[in-house]
Amino acid sequence: MALPDRVQQIIISYAPFIHGVATACSQPALTHQLQPMLAQAEQQGWGKLVAALRLVIAGRRDSGIYAELDGDEQIIVEAILRGIQDPTTLPNPNQSADPNAAAPGLASMIDASAKGDVAALSALANMAEQMVKAGGDMAKLGGSMRRIINGERNIDLLSRGMSAKGRDLVAKLITELSKPN
Repeated sequence: MALPDRVQQIIISYAPFIHGVATACSQPALTHQLQPMLAQAEQQGWGKLVAALRLVIAGRRDSGIYAELDGDEQIIVEAILRGIQDPTTLPNPNQSADPNAAAPGLASMIDASAKGDVAALSALANMAEQMVKAGGDMAKLGGSMRRIINGERNIDLLSRGMSAKGRDLVAKLITELSKPN
């Protein structure tokens, strides 16, 4: 089954988390290993997601679990539920997201952050921190995240010092941000 790019990028971005929860649901002896991961997610503002996942871990599988969640959180829960039913659908926890395909998902998170979504802002802050650690173009983009959230859309300014590939990513991101919601 082919998933839309944005959905696939979210699944890849959270692959270790999705894989860990689904695996623990299939192997209850591993549930205790989830607690630190769930606690960290809760501290990052994902309280509703963690509450839904605790229901999944307890054995609930209906769609009512994620009715109150935002789009990204729903995608995560749906991927976990699919993975519980069919482990072959679980993402590879070691796969990294394609940065160029990430523009729609990243734009969505930036838009939500700019509108005051604390969970999205927290997730973006963590993502920016990881980008800075990665170095190169990703570090420059991660360092520009606050300006992008605050409305900066000048591609030349945001991509200063980046390679052609990095500038292309920034251009795609700004294009996504300029689309109506």
